[in-house]
This record gives sequence, C-alpha cells and structure tokens, in this order.
Amino acid sequence: MSIMGELAIVFGVCLLCEGVVSLLPFAFPASVLSMLVLLGLLLSGILKKEHISRVCAFFVGNMAFFFLPSCVGLLEHWGTLSAVLLPFFAVAILTTPIVYAVTAWTVQFLMVRRKKKEEMK
Repeated sequence: MSIMGELAIVFGVCLLCEGVVSLLPFAFPASVLSMLVLLGLLLSGILKKEHISRVCAFFVGNMAFFFLPSCVGLLEHWGTLSAVLLPFFAVAILTTPIVYAVTAWTVQFLMVRRKKKEEMK
C-alpha cells in the first residue's frame, strides 16, 4: 500500500472519531478514541500492521514535533504555572519513579506470562 493510502487510513479513522465524539453527550478526546479504534482494528485483524507501518514509523520518528504545541501552551500560561511550580515539580519527581516501576513490573509480568504460555504449547 502506498504512503498516501496509509495516511488515508489513519486520518480517516481520526476523522470518523471526530464525528463520533461530536455526537457524544459528554466531553471525550477524539485522539484517544482514534487510538482505541485503531487498536481495536489491529487486534481484530481487520487492519494489518503492514497497512499503516510506514506512516506510523514516520510519526514515531518525528514525535518531538508533535510536542511543540503543548510546550507553547505551557509558555503562554507561565504566569499561572509559576505560582504552582514547586508542587508541580514535586509531583513530577515523586510520580516518575512510580511510573517507571509499574511499567517495569508490568513488562516483567507479561514476559513471564508469555514464557509460560510458550512452554505450555
């Protein structure tokens, strides 16, 4: 499939989810719904990894570019953020090791589970 076809799939799912979110009676981020729909399509086998692999590799390779708007948003609200900077950094410093530990334990658990599954076969 061409790169344009891959882009059409990814952006088509995003556009569809934007429409679904606009119909919902509560606020929900369309980007999160898009990722969940893509995950569902990939897990169900309706969409194959090969159908979107090149465009996804491009997005992952240029991920830093997608963080620019949020950085600019932080700079725009610096006056408000500076008042709570110390608690913000305290929370960030305290929770980062917790996130790392939980992620590591989850990966280890899944690796052990996969190994046990392979041994049973």
